[in-house]
Amino acid sequence: MTWQEKLIAAHTAVTDAVRHGQRMKSSRYFVWQEDGDNDLAAGNGHAERAVTGTTDLFTTREFDPWAEALGESLSEYGIAWYISSVQFEEDTGFWHTEWVWEVA
Repeated sequence: MTWQEKLIAAHTAVTDAVRHGQRMKSSRYFVWQEDGDNDLAAGNGHAERAVTGTTDLFTTREFDPWAEALGESLSEYGIAWYISSVQFEEDTGFWHTEWVWEVA
């Protein structure tokens, strides 16, 4: 399974309301985006490749169960993660949770 397939599977195990790098016109959705790598260099090459990125949950539900479900799903797919921030965006009325992840 490629790193992209792992990420897509982990997200879609929670919901189909997920996009890569694009906002949705919905009151509840995930957006994920890769933003770099954390490769293991050895022997003048890349011995192991790991991709880093973020997932954002935008929801109008306080304490949305998708937040806990995504963490569980990422772990089940062997994706390292932590929650970077949780905030309420007053101008949009959305709760915004951000995960930082790394997948090999």
